[in-house]
Amino acid sequence: MIPRYSRDAMVRIWTPETRFRIWFEIEAHAATAMAEIGIIPRDAAETIWRMGEPAVFDVERIDAIERETKHDVIAFLTHLSEIVGPEARFVHQGMTSSDVLDTCLNVQLTRAADLLIADVDLLLAALEKRAFEHKLTPTIGRSHGIHAEPVTFGLKLAQAHAEFARARRRLEAARAEVATCAISGAVGTFANIDPRVEEYVAAKMGLAPEPVSTQVIPRDRHAMFFATLAVVASSVERLATEVRHLQRTEVLEAEEYFSPGQKGSSAMPHKRNPVLSENLTGLARMVRAYAAPAMENVALWHERDISHSSVERMIGPDATVTLDFALVRLAGVIDKLLVYPARMQANLDRLGGLVHSQRVLLALTQKGVSREDAYRLVQRNAMPVWERGGDFLENLSADADVTASLSKAELAELFDLGYHFKHVDTIFERVFGRS
Repeated sequence: MIPRYSRDAMVRIWTPETRFRIWFEIEAHAATAMAEIGIIPRDAAETIWRMGEPAVFDVERIDAIERETKHDVIAFLTHLSEIVGPEARFVHQGMTSSDVLDTCLNVQLTRAADLLIADVDLLLAALEKRAFEHKLTPTIGRSHGIHAEPVTFGLKLAQAHAEFARARRRLEAARAEVATCAISGAVGTFANIDPRVEEYVAAKMGLAPEPVSTQVIPRDRHAMFFATLAVVASSVERLATEVRHLQRTEVLEAEEYFSPGQKGSSAMPHKRNPVLSENLTGLARMVRAYAAPAMENVALWHERDISHSSVERMIGPDATVTLDFALVRLAGVIDKLLVYPARMQANLDRLGGLVHSQRVLLALTQKGVSREDAYRLVQRNAMPVWERGGDFLENLSADADVTASLSKAELAELFDLGYHFKHVDTIFERVFGRS
């Protein structure tokens, strides 16, 4: 985690203090469940809670013990015994380290997912507000980066809203996928611990019991989780790339907010660069990079190995912290985005009406001209405008082969910009449930 690209709420999920607190809760809930079914004395479970719940776990002390034991969970349990006293002998009865580690990781991932879902909600709100603001703001649609036909800027934002609504659903599914608990002991057979303990701990930690945990929770769940983060990051990059293109000097239909006192270049005082969107592109690459090792973690040896452990210690915090930062930054970019409708209109007009070529093509076919001949007639009047400038409608109106089928008045009607926006309400209704 790099502080420059981190937000406190997500970082706190991954601190040692939070991790040890979750470990304690898992152990203490397990002790309560064991006491209720008569495995350990009830007063022992009460003592564990009474002594451990208010405790501030000493990270340096735990680290010092681990340097000797070379085992993080044992180091924590040793420190916990120093806090709890003799009743600590009833902690971790029949459990194995993975019960604590895996259940804790899934608690952290579900908490992280909750923050990410809230981030997407923030972005969705910004997209919806700006989409309705520019619902009928004409702009040029591009295919292959080339002018195609008119759209509205609101439709561009509505498309992004629909994409991030899907992202939200994916995050909800990923959260559900990873929200499982394993308290099943060595090799996952429950030989030394009752399955009812797992059920109790799962309920208390907001998880579901893992149906078959071997000795670890299966990593296909985590692979799906991190793959989902990668997909969401790709959506972040798609929208950021759109902003970057629109801010190019030759386009300049929209640009990131440039605050008072902000500097764009150390050398060129005139520069206003899309630095936030470029940053988002880079962050998206990093989140995607974490998906591959998560996939490779699925293939563990037999009932358990720890080849996944070092990977998850890195990708768990880094992927969630990075995506959290990126989503909130993107929401800010959209909320403050400077939009230039006059420049959009100027770009629409730049090709002298060529953006209406399909309407002319279709109108000719409806008048009885074959599609091949209609295409040839339209293209021969379009190419001079493309190559040398001019007015497409004037060219068509002066072409006798065209006017033989379409009058000048009919041709002029085909250049109505509003024609392209007659179904904007329908699309907005589909996306937002209102128009």
